[in-house]
Amino acid sequence: MNDMLLDAARRHADGHCRDGVAPTPIRGLTVLRELVPSPLEYAISKPLVAIVLQGGKRVTLGSSTFDFGAGQSLLITTDVPTVSQITQASAGCPYLSLVIDLDPAVIEALVIEMGSVPFAPGEPVRVDTTEEEVKDAALRLMRLLDRPAALPVLQDQLIRELHFWLLSGRHGGAIRTLGVTNSYAQRVARAVSMIRSDYAKTLRVQELAEAAGMSASAFHEHFRMITSLTPLQFQKQLRLIEARRMLLAEGATISNAAYAVGYESVPQFTREYGRMFGLPPSRDVRAARRRIQEPA
Repeated sequence: MNDMLLDAARRHADGHCRDGVAPTPIRGLTVLRELVPSPLEYAISKPLVAIVLQGGKRVTLGSSTFDFGAGQSLLITTDVPTVSQITQASAGCPYLSLVIDLDPAVIEALVIEMGSVPFAPGEPVRVDTTEEEVKDAALRLMRLLDRPAALPVLQDQLIRELHFWLLSGRHGGAIRTLGVTNSYAQRVARAVSMIRSDYAKTLRVQELAEAAGMSASAFHEHFRMITSLTPLQFQKQLRLIEARRMLLAEGATISNAAYAVGYESVPQFTREYGRMFGLPPSRDVRAARRRIQEPA
């Protein structure tokens, strides 16, 4: 099954990959491919499972680092800031993985049907061996790509089955928190959605707490427990990640990027950018351009 799933991912990536990403018409399913090890990549990750089929990757959350490769899966159960890097990839043996967004609506419906099984928030990032049932459901999803007429009929039930096997597996307790109505995870997710939508605006913690249905002190405690950051730290990292994207992908000037993401002081932006990414903006952009120009 591993070889068949790898072959299906490789064939799709060969025909659709651009800048390392091969979208699919299946909701929430993406194939990733890299031909060389990557530089550090910064993101506020959403809940997902990444099934690695070939190559290797490293993901860091705070002081925890996870190295994983073929036959393993990365599970992220909440919006958290991560630093990732492809560590094993080549033209002859590229890094290949399937990324499946976790759907809270699907999880909530399954949690109701599956009954009172314990849930355990635990760590928001985990790595473990990919279970056979998950690989089987993923393979059947990938095979739908060759049968477009079957997609609208079968994709929803296969996505649901994939979520079922994830919920039934060793990390099902952590995934269940996404589907427990009015759980702390769901409440914090509402606040995270507000921050994502309005990250450039001045953040009022009381407003976020009200959206989450908690007191300000309880909200602050549970937000940090679930995301590993305070709301203000979360917003700051989101701003800096978006500013870096604007600098690298859009060619924005440093001042324009700083003001666009909500900073009022370019020197403050430059200092905080350097603390997060290891280089001030101008040097970071030059280093990124040199990497692009270097022969593979």
